[in-house]
Amino acid sequence: MKDYQASIEKLRKDAAEAALIRDLATDRTKREMFNRLHEHLNRLADEVERAMKASATK
Repeated sequence: MKDYQASIEKLRKDAAEAALIRDLATDRTKREMFNRLHEHLNRLADEVERAMKASATK
């Protein structure tokens, strides 16, 4: 469980950093790319969280 939680925290932190870079980027292409990265990392964190909850109920 601790591995799952650590993974979730790292993914959320990385997503937040991508969002910060997105917000600071002046180039449209970079903004879009970092926005996609932000969304992707958040989805991954959500999936890890669901997997953690599913394994806890077994």
